[in-house]
Amino acid sequence: MVGNGAWTQVRTLIIAVVATLVIFGLAVIVAGIGRRTDMAHPDEPVDALAASTDDCVTCHREESPGIVEQYTYSAMAAGDVSCRDCHEVPKDYPAAVAHEGTFVLGRPSTARCQECHESQVAQFNASRHGLPAFVAYAGAQDLSADHLAMYEAIPEGSFSASKARNQLYELEGPAITKFACETCHNIGRPHEDGSVGQCQDCHMRHSFSLEQARKPETCNACHIGPDHPQWEIYQESPHGIAYATDGDNWNWEAEPGTLTAVDLPAATCSTCHISGFGTTGGSHDVGERLTWYLFAPQSSRRPDWEANMTRMQGVCISCHNENFIETFYADADAATGAVNDWVAESDEIKATLVAQDLLSPAPFDETFDFVHFNLWHHWGRTAKFGAWMQGADYVQWHGAYEVLHDLVHLEEIAAELSEGTTE
Repeated sequence: MVGNGAWTQVRTLIIAVVATLVIFGLAVIVAGIGRRTDMAHPDEPVDALAASTDDCVTCHREESPGIVEQYTYSAMAAGDVSCRDCHEVPKDYPAAVAHEGTFVLGRPSTARCQECHESQVAQFNASRHGLPAFVAYAGAQDLSADHLAMYEAIPEGSFSASKARNQLYELEGPAITKFACETCHNIGRPHEDGSVGQCQDCHMRHSFSLEQARKPETCNACHIGPDHPQWEIYQESPHGIAYATDGDNWNWEAEPGTLTAVDLPAATCSTCHISGFGTTGGSHDVGERLTWYLFAPQSSRRPDWEANMTRMQGVCISCHNENFIETFYADADAATGAVNDWVAESDEIKATLVAQDLLSPAPFDETFDFVHFNLWHHWGRTAKFGAWMQGADYVQWHGAYEVLHDLVHLEEIAAELSEGTTE
């Protein structure tokens, strides 16, 4: 028979052994978690220029260290792309400037990017981000013959509503537009060497990060505000909520052409419009998957809308079933048609007043012009974008409601103008 003192010793020993086993087990689990964490992030950023003695690097480490800091950790630096590969040009190269015994472009042109990224530049040149973006404020009258041919070969370039420059550009003047229209629309501005576009607007210098280019915040630099609030719409959409709540855990650095729903479990701007995803290959033509000219006062189908739809739905199918996709497209088409009808009604009011000499055909010289412009350019477009991007508040209160409100305002103005002729 074991005495009380002996039993107490045995019990203490058992507890100590169990505690030791528990602690050991926890240590194994923690070590395993640590190994999995290390496996998920196996590589620390590498300073590709740490041992560089290149004149550009050594000088700019002192003169503009931020640029060198960005570039040194980039994939381009890791791939032995030097500063000279992008910046150095012959003496007689358009826009070349003398610099430290050589000649450089302060802002490399698209032609420089094309030397390594030929297909991406070709796709960009066929896109809305190319010359159509520039022409939207500057007009087509000063384009060279080659640029005009390039412009007219793009769907937006052949679309009648896109041919006239935005009259607000002239009304506001260069002191304003330099910081307004041009900031975004110069993504399609031609360079002195004839190449088109500003790759740096999306692929920010000098890091050229896949993550940065793929994240929707990059697009919100331009796709924001009352006339095209894609960023705001995305934030309130199911896709945007998924990104906001879990995007920090997504695999933003996956190699191009390998992206799946495992890497990015919900849609972003890039997965829908640019990246290779699902059954659809990548493209820098941001209109290649769109079925409507949503930016237009009254939207019409794009020339290759059925092929475009197939490409976009090849992205959607990674997460959604065919019934959902077909129903969604039918419903969004109907919403687009409904907005078209309202805009057509506003156009009829305007046309009637102009025909009766009650309204000047000149742009933006009467209250009617501003209300009419807001109706389609702000609220009509917002309602259509909201429908296609699943932003209910922007379809309703920032879209349809405002369209209907402006329609009533236009009718009141028309009635006042008509009454003025009978007094």
